[in-house]
Amino acid sequence: MNWLPYDGKVHYYPSVFDRETAQHYFKELLAACLWKQDEVIMFGKKIITDRKSAWYGDEPFGYTYSKITRYALPWNKPLKEIKQILEYQTGEQFNSCLLNLYHSGKEGMGWHADDEPEMKRYGAIGSLSLGAARKFSFKHKTTKEKVDIQLENGSLLLMLHDTQEKWLHSLPKSLKVLEPRINLTFRTFV
Repeated sequence: MNWLPYDGKVHYYPSVFDRETAQHYFKELLAACLWKQDEVIMFGKKIITDRKSAWYGDEPFGYTYSKITRYALPWNKPLKEIKQILEYQTGEQFNSCLLNLYHSGKEGMGWHADDEPEMKRYGAIGSLSLGAARKFSFKHKTTKEKVDIQLENGSLLLMLHDTQEKWLHSLPKSLKVLEPRINLTFRTFV
Protein backbone atom coordinates (compact mmCIF):
# COMPACT_ATOMS: atom_id res chain seq x y z
CA MET A 1 0.00 0.00 0.00
CA ASN A 2 1.28 3.46 -0.90
CA TRP A 3 0.77 5.83 2.06
CA LEU A 4 1.04 8.92 -0.16
CA PRO A 5 -2.01 9.96 -2.22
CA TYR A 6 0.12 11.11 -5.19
CA ASP A 7 3.60 12.32 -6.27
CA GLY A 8 5.66 9.71 -4.47
CA LYS A 9 5.66 6.25 -3.00
CA VAL A 10 5.96 5.24 0.66
CA HIS A 11 5.56 1.70 1.99
CA TYR A 12 5.27 0.85 5.67
CA TYR A 13 6.31 -2.52 7.13
CA PRO A 14 5.00 -2.54 10.74
CA SER A 15 7.08 -5.42 12.10
CA VAL A 16 10.36 -6.12 10.33
CA PHE A 17 11.70 -7.01 13.79
CA ASP A 18 9.71 -8.43 16.69
CA ARG A 19 9.91 -6.60 20.02
CA GLU A 20 12.74 -8.76 21.40
CA THR A 21 14.90 -8.43 18.26
CA ALA A 22 14.25 -4.67 18.06
CA GLN A 23 15.30 -4.27 21.71
CA HIS A 24 18.44 -6.38 21.08
CA TYR A 25 19.52 -4.16 18.17
CA PHE A 26 18.63 -0.99 20.09
CA LYS A 27 21.06 -1.99 22.87
CA GLU A 28 23.72 -3.14 20.39
CA LEU A 29 23.62 0.11 18.42
CA LEU A 30 23.57 2.26 21.55
CA ALA A 31 26.85 0.63 22.61
CA ALA A 32 28.54 0.08 19.21
CA CYS A 33 27.95 3.40 17.42
CA LEU A 34 30.05 6.52 17.74
CA TRP A 35 27.27 8.94 18.74
CA LYS A 36 27.83 12.69 18.45
CA GLN A 37 25.64 15.69 18.97
CA ASP A 38 24.93 17.44 15.69
CA GLU A 39 26.25 20.92 15.07
CA VAL A 40 23.88 22.70 12.70
CA ILE A 41 23.75 26.20 11.28
CA MET A 42 20.30 27.76 11.72
CA PHE A 43 19.66 31.38 10.81
CA GLY A 44 23.41 32.00 10.72
CA LYS A 45 24.03 30.57 14.21
CA LYS A 46 25.77 27.34 15.18
CA ILE A 47 23.49 25.20 17.33
CA ILE A 48 24.34 21.96 19.17
CA THR A 49 21.39 19.54 19.07
CA ASP A 50 20.27 17.36 21.97
CA ARG A 51 19.66 14.61 19.43
CA LYS A 52 22.76 12.54 18.66
CA SER A 53 23.70 11.07 15.31
CA ALA A 54 26.15 8.64 13.73
CA TRP A 55 27.07 8.11 10.06
CA TYR A 56 28.30 4.82 8.53
CA GLY A 57 28.93 3.54 5.02
CA ASP A 58 30.80 1.43 2.48
CA GLU A 59 33.25 4.31 1.99
CA PRO A 60 34.00 7.51 3.96
CA PHE A 61 31.29 9.38 2.03
CA GLY A 62 31.08 13.09 2.75
CA TYR A 63 27.52 14.10 3.65
CA THR A 64 26.64 17.77 4.02
CA TYR A 65 23.43 18.87 5.70
CA SER A 66 22.74 22.03 7.68
CA LYS A 67 26.03 23.37 6.23
CA ILE A 68 28.14 20.80 8.13
CA THR A 69 29.97 17.93 6.39
CA ARG A 70 30.24 14.56 8.09
CA TYR A 71 32.26 11.54 6.88
CA ALA A 72 30.97 7.99 7.08
CA LEU A 73 32.66 5.52 9.41
CA PRO A 74 33.12 1.84 8.45
CA TRP A 75 30.12 -0.43 9.18
CA ASN A 76 29.99 -2.04 12.62
CA LYS A 77 28.65 -5.58 13.21
CA PRO A 78 25.03 -4.78 14.17
CA LEU A 79 24.66 -2.30 11.31
CA LYS A 80 25.95 -4.85 8.79
CA GLU A 81 23.43 -7.39 10.06
CA ILE A 82 20.52 -4.92 9.91
CA LYS A 83 21.56 -3.70 6.45
CA GLN A 84 21.60 -7.27 5.12
CA ILE A 85 18.12 -7.99 6.56
CA LEU A 86 16.60 -4.78 5.14
CA GLU A 87 18.15 -5.31 1.72
CA TYR A 88 16.69 -8.82 1.65
CA GLN A 89 13.25 -7.61 2.82
CA THR A 90 13.01 -4.69 0.38
CA GLY A 91 15.04 -5.81 -2.63
CA GLU A 92 16.91 -2.47 -2.44
CA GLN A 93 20.66 -1.92 -2.03
CA PHE A 94 22.09 0.66 0.39
CA ASN A 95 25.67 1.89 0.84
CA SER A 96 25.28 4.14 3.90
CA CYS A 97 23.24 4.76 7.02
CA LEU A 98 22.54 7.87 9.06
CA LEU A 99 21.43 7.08 12.61
CA ASN A 100 19.65 9.47 14.96
CA LEU A 101 19.22 8.93 18.69
CA TYR A 102 16.24 10.76 20.18
CA HIS A 103 16.35 10.61 23.99
CA SER A 104 12.62 11.36 24.31
CA GLY A 105 9.76 13.09 22.53
CA LYS A 106 11.30 16.45 23.49
CA GLU A 107 13.64 15.90 20.54
CA GLY A 108 12.40 15.86 16.96
CA MET A 109 13.24 16.85 13.41
CA GLY A 110 11.71 19.75 11.48
CA TRP A 111 10.39 19.71 7.93
CA HIS A 112 13.01 18.64 5.37
CA ALA A 113 13.64 16.41 2.37
CA ASP A 114 16.55 14.00 1.98
CA ASP A 115 17.48 15.41 -1.41
CA GLU A 116 21.13 16.35 -1.04
CA PRO A 117 23.11 16.19 -4.31
CA GLU A 118 25.42 13.46 -2.95
CA MET A 119 22.49 11.03 -2.77
CA LYS A 120 21.26 8.87 -5.64
CA ARG A 121 18.37 10.65 -7.38
CA TYR A 122 15.14 8.69 -6.87
CA GLY A 123 17.08 6.28 -4.65
CA ALA A 124 15.22 4.35 -1.98
CA ILE A 125 15.55 5.43 1.65
CA GLY A 126 14.80 2.79 4.26
CA SER A 127 13.95 4.22 7.69
CA LEU A 128 14.05 1.67 10.53
CA SER A 129 12.60 2.58 13.96
CA LEU A 130 13.85 1.02 17.19
CA GLY A 131 12.49 2.01 20.59
CA ALA A 132 9.65 4.44 21.29
CA ALA A 133 6.81 4.70 18.78
CA ARG A 134 6.70 8.16 17.15
CA LYS A 135 4.47 10.04 14.75
CA PHE A 136 6.12 10.73 11.38
CA SER A 137 4.61 13.36 9.08
CA PHE A 138 4.72 14.10 5.37
CA LYS A 139 3.76 17.45 3.78
CA HIS A 140 3.44 17.96 0.03
CA LYS A 141 5.73 20.77 -1.16
CA THR A 142 3.07 22.34 -3.39
CA THR A 143 -0.38 21.46 -2.03
CA LYS A 144 0.70 21.37 1.67
CA GLU A 145 -1.47 18.25 2.16
CA LYS A 146 -0.28 16.22 5.18
CA VAL A 147 -0.06 12.49 5.86
CA ASP A 148 0.84 11.06 9.30
CA ILE A 149 2.15 7.58 10.08
CA GLN A 150 2.79 6.09 13.53
CA LEU A 151 6.22 4.42 13.37
CA GLU A 152 6.27 1.46 15.74
CA ASN A 153 9.24 -0.28 17.37
CA GLY A 154 10.82 -2.62 14.79
CA SER A 155 9.06 -1.03 11.81
CA LEU A 156 10.44 0.04 8.43
CA LEU A 157 9.32 3.00 6.32
CA LEU A 158 10.52 2.78 2.71
CA MET A 159 10.49 6.04 0.70
CA LEU A 160 10.78 5.54 -3.06
CA HIS A 161 10.86 7.29 -6.45
CA ASP A 162 10.25 11.07 -6.40
CA THR A 163 9.06 11.25 -2.78
CA GLN A 164 12.00 13.46 -1.73
CA GLU A 165 11.37 15.89 -4.61
CA LYS A 166 7.65 16.27 -3.95
CA TRP A 167 7.25 15.86 -0.18
CA LEU A 168 8.85 17.12 3.02
CA HIS A 169 8.89 14.98 6.15
CA SER A 170 9.35 15.58 9.87
CA LEU A 171 9.43 13.90 13.26
CA PRO A 172 7.24 16.18 15.42
CA LYS A 173 8.11 16.64 19.06
CA SER A 174 5.77 15.05 21.61
CA LEU A 175 5.93 15.58 25.37
CA LYS A 176 3.93 12.34 25.80
CA VAL A 177 6.87 10.23 24.55
CA LEU A 178 9.27 9.57 27.43
CA GLU A 179 11.29 6.67 25.99
CA PRO A 180 14.27 6.89 23.60
CA ARG A 181 14.21 5.98 19.90
CA ILE A 182 16.94 5.14 17.41
CA ASN A 183 16.14 5.81 13.76
CA LEU A 184 18.32 4.33 11.02
CA THR A 185 17.99 5.79 7.53
CA PHE A 186 19.65 3.59 4.95
CA ARG A 187 20.55 5.45 1.76
CA THR A 188 22.58 5.25 -1.45
CA PHE A 189 25.33 7.78 -2.11
CA VAL A 190 26.94 8.33 -5.50
